[in-house]
Amino acid sequence: MIQHDRLFIGGDWVAPSGTATIEVISPHTEEIVGRVPDGTPADMDRAVAAARQAFDQGPWPRMTMAERAAVVGRLAELYAARQAELAELITLEMGSPITFSQLGQAAPPLGMLQYYSELGRTFEVEEQRPGMFGPVTVRREPVGVVAAVVPWNVPQFVIMTKLAPALVAGCTVVVKPAPETPLDCYPLAEMVKEAGIPDGVVNIVAAGREAGEHLVSHPGVDKVAFTGSTAAGRRIGGICGERLKRCSLELGGKSAAIILDDCDLNAAMGFLSIASLMNNGQACVAQTRILAPASRYDEVVQAVADMVAGQRVGDPADPATGIGPLVARRQQERVEGYIRIGVDEGAKPVLGGLDRPFDRGWYVAPTVFAGVSNDMRIAREEIFGPVLAVIPYENEDDAVRIADDSDYGLSGSVWTADTEHGMDIARRVRTGTYGVNVMNTLEPGTPFGGFKASGIGRELGPEGLASYLEYKSIARLG
Repeated sequence: MIQHDRLFIGGDWVAPSGTATIEVISPHTEEIVGRVPDGTPADMDRAVAAARQAFDQGPWPRMTMAERAAVVGRLAELYAARQAELAELITLEMGSPITFSQLGQAAPPLGMLQYYSELGRTFEVEEQRPGMFGPVTVRREPVGVVAAVVPWNVPQFVIMTKLAPALVAGCTVVVKPAPETPLDCYPLAEMVKEAGIPDGVVNIVAAGREAGEHLVSHPGVDKVAFTGSTAAGRRIGGICGERLKRCSLELGGKSAAIILDDCDLNAAMGFLSIASLMNNGQACVAQTRILAPASRYDEVVQAVADMVAGQRVGDPADPATGIGPLVARRQQERVEGYIRIGVDEGAKPVLGGLDRPFDRGWYVAPTVFAGVSNDMRIAREEIFGPVLAVIPYENEDDAVRIADDSDYGLSGSVWTADTEHGMDIARRVRTGTYGVNVMNTLEPGTPFGGFKASGIGRELGPEGLASYLEYKSIARLG
């Protein structure tokens, strides 16, 4: 069992203020595999004080962006050497299949560090503009102390969408990992120290909801960067609004994959297996609504069912596994509750259902529903598990209407033999990321975020760096 008894605050490993611990439980075995301190509000106070000191008086914000980018580049080199370790920890903590942990959990954070290191070396923080009485310097400065509150489903990925640009911008950061996935942050803290990032610039305190809300509400925090559920995002947005605190919110989704009538289903299903079932269905961008032309509906239902049935369910540490367990018993019960709701609403499970694959572990049978209308709860609410709903449409206008008939607007895709026509569909759907015959893989250099209840703001790309900068205009005469 992995045990830690310290928190990373102010560049040191410090004893927690309380005695409570977080027990990390394997979703596969239901056994305790790790134990770490459970951060308290007092611990958050210490972390914010360290970040505040490092921002207000430390060297980090006063370095040039290029200098900070070089340090982030050193962090990237260290990260590259520990990707395999991080992937294994995430699989242990939350049940992500090891192949996905290697490709989707540990590799993209390295890409983000490398991207922002390169961007920061050439990014111009000042520009000159003409003014009424003389030149005006428009300057971009770091927003300040950032609270990065991250979920359990892709912990390192989400941390780095915030940490990498915040560091290059010159901010200091308090990271609050989810209590389900605190273990992967300990190697990260070690790398931060080894890279030469000054004390207090990065602080990491795993904790539950009470300490997390204390951090979000803390007057020493200038910006909150949150990824998680829409319900929690509304709460955090309300707190930040009351205090006029900057915030970015990356929230839920209920994305639609539109199958056009000219689609080669055999070619599409390989990509859709990733787009709809990645990380055991525990992904905000998962395309869990499959929109099929009425003329090919039965054919699409069968193709989707065959695709899902072809995924091996089992031990997430086994490279052959395609779908592992859900993160916690509560998540298992939640997803099974939605399967019951689907049946009660009149949808037909053509694959899966309520029979659990194993007696031990928080597994749910991957389930495909046919006979789904877009007003059903299983088509409108984020389930966060391996449950897909195949919905018929009459024509392309109807398909776009159904795709947009959602509280969310995070991701989506269209599948067609005519790529240019697919681009026309992509431009019509109101969602923040989209793919034509592919899933949008969240490139480090392009913005990621959602419309409607899927969030506020954008991460990644130059836009992600800009969200950690404030504009200042300096006029001068003479």
